[in-house]
Amino acid sequence: MAGPALVWFREDFRIADNPALTHAVETGAPVLCVYLHDEESPEVRPLGGAARWFLHGSLEALARSLGERGGELLILRGAAREAIPRIARETGAAHVVWNRRYGAEREIDAAVKATLKESGHAVKSFKARVLYEPGEVTTKTGGLYKVFTPYRNATLAYDPPPPPLPAPARIAKATWPEALRAQAVRLADLGLEPAAPDWAGGLRAAWTRGEPGAQARLAAFLDGPLSGYAGTRNRPDLETTSMLSAHLRFGEISPRQVVHAALHARDAGRIPPEDYDMLRSELGWRDFSHQLLFAQPDIARTNMVRSFDTFPWRTDEAALEAWRRGRTGYPFVDAGMRQLWETGFMHNRVRMVVGSFLVKHLLVDWRHGEDWFWDTLCDADPANNAASWQWVAGSGADAAPYYRIFNPVAQGEKFDPAGDYVRRFVPELARLPAHVIHRPWEAPRNVLEKADVALGETYPVPIVAHEEGRRRALDALAQMKKTAA
Repeated sequence: MAGPALVWFREDFRIADNPALTHAVETGAPVLCVYLHDEESPEVRPLGGAARWFLHGSLEALARSLGERGGELLILRGAAREAIPRIARETGAAHVVWNRRYGAEREIDAAVKATLKESGHAVKSFKARVLYEPGEVTTKTGGLYKVFTPYRNATLAYDPPPPPLPAPARIAKATWPEALRAQAVRLADLGLEPAAPDWAGGLRAAWTRGEPGAQARLAAFLDGPLSGYAGTRNRPDLETTSMLSAHLRFGEISPRQVVHAALHARDAGRIPPEDYDMLRSELGWRDFSHQLLFAQPDIARTNMVRSFDTFPWRTDEAALEAWRRGRTGYPFVDAGMRQLWETGFMHNRVRMVVGSFLVKHLLVDWRHGEDWFWDTLCDADPANNAASWQWVAGSGADAAPYYRIFNPVAQGEKFDPAGDYVRRFVPELARLPAHVIHRPWEAPRNVLEKADVALGETYPVPIVAHEEGRRRALDALAQMKKTAA
């Protein structure tokens, strides 16, 4: 009798449109499902706190979904290079399957695949995390795109990806050897969720982890915010975003599922074509970021534009801490940082503004911002997070020019015109009228008093004036260019 099919889950915690799981079921062999918690391999970046919390819920939901179809998820610990071949050997697996990764972890996967093939196992990996893998969308000369806009235009010219795969109706479960089952750990033993103190209350209020939660979020997006998405996606004061980012990061939903749901909505006349195209564009940035990660796996640590290696960053722990805690004195920036701390999410427009403020107004190295987002975002992704920070800093591919310095006041007034976003996350300013809520230092004394705002006491004064920060940033850029010349 042929051995079982072993499915190695990593960042793909769903059963629908999961090519590796579908292939395992279609082999006709009984199926073993394993999640290996690898904190030993040097290529694996340890997750931050918010992402660890989200992972717990993803695994819990996946185990439940597999169990409902006759399967089982076993959780083990170890370094993948040694552990996966050993598991395959001890289970007598005839097939070993997984979905591909695109960062430094692919070195692990290549080594595991080589070892397994040498041992006679049938090994297959699949595209599941992106719409287009690195190398699928290329320039006319066959190279990788280094600028996003032509990359996006190229992908929009492609036909939509194939329809998503249905969830297996039934999973024939194989039996785990007792020796391996004895090594299994309970999900709670991974220590992914906070205990004392429990800081995840705001995250629980904001997210429903797991594949069913992801599908519910997609349905809500299709029924509301997707219509008009092209024109409203930059408004953090409105419910205009998909809120699918963390679900995509942990593979609770696939980009292919999102695209086809939106495509059906477009073809049914529920949304105009420009909203569908904008969603495709946003998913395109996600794919583009994975392509950048593939080309430079250390993207979270190394400037893509090497002249930035000489940039004169400042060391200012007080300013960095004020930024982290949403105490910069700029309400739009502070609202974003507090949204992040409370919910594990930040609106994308605000991410650009707070990133620009840290890097340019404060001259703090972008890597400090990337590290903070890595620890506090539920959707902290090794590709998107690093690529987006390098874009803001000016050091990345297709980067915003360093001299493009977001004005945090003007950005707030444009994208949060009534101040509702600020009022939600900076409640000490809630009673200020809209015309001064983004610049409280300009409000007359009687307006501040009526709103119970005492600058420097209940709310900080700006830690740097906008014009001073802009001048300092441009001077630093000039210094870098001179050094690099």
